[in-house]
Amino acid sequence: MFLETSSGISRPPTRREILIDRTFRGLTFTFALGTILLVGFIVYNISSTAAPSIAEYGFKPLTENTWAAGSNKYGMLPAIWGTIYSSVIGVALGTLFGVSVAIFLTEDFLAPRYTVVLKNVIELLAAIPSVVYGLWGIFVVIPAIRAVVPSFGGPSLLPAAIVLAIMVLPTITSISRDALGSVPPKLREAAYGLGATRWETIFGVLLPTASRGICGSILLAFGRALGETMALAMLVGNSNNLTWSLFSPANTLAALLANQFPEAGRPEVSALMYAALVLLAITLLVNVLGTLVLARTSKMEGTH
Repeated sequence: MFLETSSGISRPPTRREILIDRTFRGLTFTFALGTILLVGFIVYNISSTAAPSIAEYGFKPLTENTWAAGSNKYGMLPAIWGTIYSSVIGVALGTLFGVSVAIFLTEDFLAPRYTVVLKNVIELLAAIPSVVYGLWGIFVVIPAIRAVVPSFGGPSLLPAAIVLAIMVLPTITSISRDALGSVPPKLREAAYGLGATRWETIFGVLLPTASRGICGSILLAFGRALGETMALAMLVGNSNNLTWSLFSPANTLAALLANQFPEAGRPEVSALMYAALVLLAITLLVNVLGTLVLARTSKMEGTH
């Protein structure tokens, strides 16, 4: 390795520079290894605590509806369904708005100063604590829905999904914006050169080209939605109903953990860790899929 001096002449690094480089490399390796060990310890801790429940009930809790600690019934199927259902609805709404905002930010629909303001506002949404979203849902979203549908009861899947959509908006918008921004300019110029309008170029050229990046953003947002806890615990209704209705109270795995853990005895703690392991597996699967899609997109963009 040679370093360039101020005079433009290359020189070998000094012993001090080599020592700093090796120290920095060792520190980064140590921190990376520590992160892997920490994740492994968390998974081991959850698995070992859940092991008695897994050994006693097997896969039975995954197919049962009733969670009653007094009767040793730990059915988590409604919570699994509520987790996936609320996340799908929330991410679908978030995708609609997130991709639309990404198009407006990248295709010069707004003046540059408004683009910067909108971009910062979207990114600020990621900094709002989950409990604040939950309170906002209780005091704003639920009354707003009740004003449209007078028979609406209150906490249920619909307000939970709406709040989830807002919470995943920064993830979908930022990654979709990067995907659209990385589309080679020559594709736009070729489309305009063939006589395509702006919207024909967006829907016929830009969105298909950036589709893998947008798909990756949706998968990562889905992983974020699956693990959301406080806002869902405050809005979903916490009822073990297996329902399609968005107006019915439901439950999620994260909300189940948050609500049941403080008063749980030893057998129920093991069952809750079993539920946590299921949530971890679902989230990990979705995040791995999202990461693979993004990696594939980056690789393909690198070949252009």
